[in-house]
Amino acid sequence: MKKILAILLALTMVVSLGAVAFADDVSELPREETLYFAGQQWGTVNTWNPIGTNQNNAMACTNQTFGSRTLMFETLYMYDFMTGNILPLLAGGDYTWSDDMTQLSFSLNPAAKWSDGTPVTAADVVRTWDISVEVGNSVGIGYGAYIDSVEADGDLGVVINAALNEAGQPINPLKVLDFLVGGFIAQAAWIDTVVERNGGDAIGILNDAADDVVWSGPYTKYFSDDQKVVLIRDDNYWGQDASLWGKLPVPKYIAHTIYADNPAGEIALKAGEVDVCQQFIGNIQNLWLEDDLPISTYYEEAPYGVCLTMPTAWYNMNLPVLAENTALRKAIALAVDYDTIIANAMTNQSPSFGEVPRSLMNPTAGEQALFDHDAVADLQWAGNDIDGANALLDEAGLVDTDGDGWREYNGEKISLNACCPNGWTDWQASMEVVAAAGDKIGVEITTLYPEWDIYQTVFTNPNQTEYAIYMWSPDSAAPSDPWGRVNQFMGKDFVGAENNWSGNWGQYVNEEADALIKQIPLTTDEAALIDLYTQLTEIYLTEVPSFSLMYRPSVFHAVNESVWTNFPAGDDGRGIPPADCTDGYGIAALYELELVG
Repeated sequence: MKKILAILLALTMVVSLGAVAFADDVSELPREETLYFAGQQWGTVNTWNPIGTNQNNAMACTNQTFGSRTLMFETLYMYDFMTGNILPLLAGGDYTWSDDMTQLSFSLNPAAKWSDGTPVTAADVVRTWDISVEVGNSVGIGYGAYIDSVEADGDLGVVINAALNEAGQPINPLKVLDFLVGGFIAQAAWIDTVVERNGGDAIGILNDAADDVVWSGPYTKYFSDDQKVVLIRDDNYWGQDASLWGKLPVPKYIAHTIYADNPAGEIALKAGEVDVCQQFIGNIQNLWLEDDLPISTYYEEAPYGVCLTMPTAWYNMNLPVLAENTALRKAIALAVDYDTIIANAMTNQSPSFGEVPRSLMNPTAGEQALFDHDAVADLQWAGNDIDGANALLDEAGLVDTDGDGWREYNGEKISLNACCPNGWTDWQASMEVVAAAGDKIGVEITTLYPEWDIYQTVFTNPNQTEYAIYMWSPDSAAPSDPWGRVNQFMGKDFVGAENNWSGNWGQYVNEEADALIKQIPLTTDEAALIDLYTQLTEIYLTEVPSFSLMYRPSVFHAVNESVWTNFPAGDDGRGIPPADCTDGYGIAALYELELVG
């Protein structure tokens, strides 16, 4: 009888996987088979829809160019933000460009299969692209301006036709590469089913719950409520073929408890209830140095993680006092004590600007190699240079003429504000340091912390004059970076854009910089590319339309090794990025994990 029940249970599991059914109870998942996460899923999952929107499904539906989360749905390629390499996933090998870069071609891996056993084909890629454009999901909106069409070349061959400008050149080949690593591929037959049951209505398609979804990745949904989300390994996953991983990922279950806030997730990490934590933890080194917990980060020493982005203070060029005074912009930037920001706001989880001098690049080796460091060395600053800042202002004639301690411009006291959202404590600490720098150079800077619902509608307004200096983060890493980030810092295309979430939030215009930016996507010669980025760095450090306050990880990666070990580390020689074992090439970590003992 027990044997019959075991067989029935096994059959039920197979059927459940095929139909994507939920388990009824996951209160006692085997700890030695379960990898627990924190810091990624906030709130209840809305849908399991890879072509939808507003899924609020962090573990299954997070597509991002610095590394999409491919546990359940897969992209064509994987991005490795440590090297900049684009590695095949559903694709069977490297992609190729036509000589004029108007077409990108590749073939799918013939081993790739959907969860229902059918092959992944070029028709699936084509249908995924077409529906994305038709319903306007994030892929369609994000890449529609750069991709004209996607075509099948036989069962496995795919051709991506770049959108062209009036001169017949591709608008931006770099954004085509972003699509390769940022867009999930869905099954064409399943897409047709979704379209039919929603009567072709775009809103219905975007919000479809997708309980019957077909997947290609190593995991699928197993349980979900307002307390926990659990994925279960698909032991039929095609990636165990020798052409990809050659084996299955080690954990059978991927589980994410939905914590109320960061402190709750930190407590669970300390208790060993969480294995992988994606959230900022101040003074994280104390967890092993003082508390003697089996917790570690990618690097043993500060900054402990890999910093990919640079939260930045943007100057509002709608204000004449800032737009017309380069000396004022640079003086404030020179005077800011960045070491204090890094020590207090980031608890030293960022390299200093002395260690990685400022430019347009993040601290990764790949980006740092893209400009001539010697050519811009005289323009760089590490901060807290009060004498240099005062000398700049004096030379520019921005002086205190009435003896009240504040410098003037056109007869008026220079009075600015420094802003970020209320409650973003590390950013608020940064703005306090900016304001303190103003005091030291005779420039009045007061802090202002509006609530997020106000802040988001104002700093994205191209005409606002309420905020003078305000914080926001540019891109982190992607196949299109650092071009994308440079374009955000100085690109003219964003100037005047309403509801601007895209870039150049200060409305800075420099025609020379814009012309250089537009050359980069079509430049393939390495020396020419370095020259372009060097020129742009020189302009940026001279004009100072904004100034970065710190380097910061896009994802934090802390692990508790009381149950699982052999997580990626900076000195292990494996080259797996610290991407929480789930994002881009970081998913390779799941195939290397070992149980403690």
